Amino acid sequence: MRGPLVLPARELHWRFSRASGPGGQGVNTTDSRVELSFDLARSPSVPDDLRSRALARLGARLVDGVLTVVASEHRSQLRNREAARERLAATLRGATAADPPSRRPTKPSKGARRRRMDEKTRRGRIKRLRGRPED
Repeated sequence: MRGPLVLPARELHWRFSRASGPGGQGVNTTDSRVELSFDLARSPSVPDDLRSRALARLGARLVDGVLTVVASEHRSQLRNREAARERLAATLRGATAADPPSRRPTKPSKGARRRRMDEKTRRGRIKRLRGRPED
């Protein structure tokens, strides 16, 4: 088992722009929208097995092997930076997670089948009693 994946800051590319939405008078002057990009395909800090798994799972979200997340829900750039960093971490965590164990096929036991049939018979009797009495 390996430790957590750590991405060096030099491999993260930040871009800032003006965000739409709330902000009052400063909305047109502050660059609070954050774009965080990470070159997944060419990163030396991601092991090969994790890289191939992430590239396969994130294929539709990647542009030339680069994963980009955007955060603009907060009014301050600092909080949007934190949100983008957390979003990138969550995306990579999900993309590099191991596959769940395959399901082993099972079948109900003889006793479980018998109990099911007994219950169906009992319910049928109850429902039959609800009808009109037969002459």
